[in-house]
Amino acid sequence: MHLLRRLALCCLFSIGSLGLVRATPPDFGPNVMIFNPSMSTSQIETAVNAIANQQVSNQFGTQRYALLFMPGTYGATGSPLTLQVGYYTEVAGLGASPTDVTINGHVDSYNQCFGSNSTDCIALDNFWRSLSNLTINVTGLTDCRASAEFWAVSQAAPMRRVNITGGNLTLQDYCTAGPQFASGGFIADSNTGFIINGSQQQFLVRNSNIGGWSNGVWNQVFSGVNGAPPQNFPPTKANPNPYTTLPQSPVTREKPFLYVDSAGNFNVFVPALQKNSSGTSWASGPTPGSSIPITDFFIAKPTDNLGAINSALARGKHLILTPGIYSLDGPIHVLRRDTVVLGLGFPTLVPKQGNVSMTVADVPGVKLSGLLFDAGTVNSPVLLQVGTPNAHKSDPNDPSLLSDVFFRIGGATPGKATVSLVVNSDNVILDDIWAWRADHGNGVGWTGNTADTGVIVNGDNVTAYGLFVEHYQKYEVMWNGNGGADIFFQNEMPYDPPSQTAWMEAPGVDGWAAFKVANTVTSFKGYGMGSYSFFNQGVNIFAANAFEVPVTLPTASLNDLLTIFLDATNGSGGILNVVNGSGGSSTSANADTPVTVVSYP
Repeated sequence: MHLLRRLALCCLFSIGSLGLVRATPPDFGPNVMIFNPSMSTSQIETAVNAIANQQVSNQFGTQRYALLFMPGTYGATGSPLTLQVGYYTEVAGLGASPTDVTINGHVDSYNQCFGSNSTDCIALDNFWRSLSNLTINVTGLTDCRASAEFWAVSQAAPMRRVNITGGNLTLQDYCTAGPQFASGGFIADSNTGFIINGSQQQFLVRNSNIGGWSNGVWNQVFSGVNGAPPQNFPPTKANPNPYTTLPQSPVTREKPFLYVDSAGNFNVFVPALQKNSSGTSWASGPTPGSSIPITDFFIAKPTDNLGAINSALARGKHLILTPGIYSLDGPIHVLRRDTVVLGLGFPTLVPKQGNVSMTVADVPGVKLSGLLFDAGTVNSPVLLQVGTPNAHKSDPNDPSLLSDVFFRIGGATPGKATVSLVVNSDNVILDDIWAWRADHGNGVGWTGNTADTGVIVNGDNVTAYGLFVEHYQKYEVMWNGNGGADIFFQNEMPYDPPSQTAWMEAPGVDGWAAFKVANTVTSFKGYGMGSYSFFNQGVNIFAANAFEVPVTLPTASLNDLLTIFLDATNGSGGILNVVNGSGGSSTSANADTPVTVVSYP
């Protein structure tokens, strides 16, 4: 890969039309490749395809990459730039605006095909990849994929600040054989043409402009999206599409991003807080916010000593984690307010000896983004802890942000952690979180990759968008703070309880709720929340409720809830009630049919 990196960095010369002078990038390490418009299409495709060929099916591999494009135009009529994005690969533009980088062609994610004749083609495992901060002018292909940008993905594969012109956006790869299933996804701050949802079982689009939406499967949520379909929940025969549509997002903060200014200097831009917003942050001019020069960052590599990282943070440096696996014998400590921790190319933090991987002090305005937390072989009490209990030192006008922060218990390697994420601070925004106790891969089993709870929220006024939490062994989400809100929740209960007695919340209470709001909570809002069951051990396993909340919550605290039994052929048991003993059951008797509650209480 060093040869490919030299190829990518060889051509960072001036671009007169943009007023850029020669840009000398910082040392981001061997797995960050920076492309320039002066490079030929074939040069770029050779470098990227070498990575894509490794990464397309490398679900639990160790290699990580960031592919960054300097401002300018790539590809042209007759010579389009066509790229595929595989596992642990970030593709991003380096402009101040998404329109500063234009790719004439495609940047796609396709189905993976399995079976003896490669006829079982799905996107259910297309995780851990991202696309951001550029324009894709769809052109160049002449086959089935000619008319659309293909982004057939599932969890942990965000699209942010993307401008799609010249064609549609499809979230399903309809050009392969087989079922073509996809499961989940997240789009924010983007401008697109018509979106073909296809087989996407659930999806969240936030603060974007779209040219329409084709259909729905189980749970499609739109928050602050111009062009979104109107509210339609539950679906009816006349309109079978389940849409939860909020005209505005209550409080948002877009993800920080790396960019190059007109003088050729690298910076990180930090978008400003927005309240009651809709549409993109950049439609009518530059995104409001502030820039941080790259010299204010400690640029870490996996070989760096933990002490050096923590010393830099303590001195007031921000932190960039470059691609790779970080084996940690203690926590990374984020101590100062407004610190930015930016991951490039899915850097992965793994505790070595049962320690916490990262702690954040109870200070306002911290931004964590683009990080993957793996559990280690020795059980950790928690992987990421934000704030200290009951400190209440946060600032509602400067909330902390976790964007594209992902957790994994097992799968890549054997791993254990009691809790993945604990949020103790008030006024935190969670924006695209996937906490996953692995259901396949290495070290997977009821007593192997043990994990109680994915997310615990103790802080007040915490707002979550795109909360994906799956397969944990007790409450998947435990919400103890007041004034909280969750817009979109996707859950699969654990597949593998060996018996009902091994999976009971209390004597006489079967299973564990996927989302538990503590009895002490007096105010909470939830929109578009789904929980699914598939128990595959050959015995009937039941959950009494998918959602449990105080009956004293105000009317319509929860909105647009659903449960579903996934597979009558191979599954058993089910969910007996949607929320608090009400809403009906989802079992083999009504497999693949959502059971809904419009509002509760």
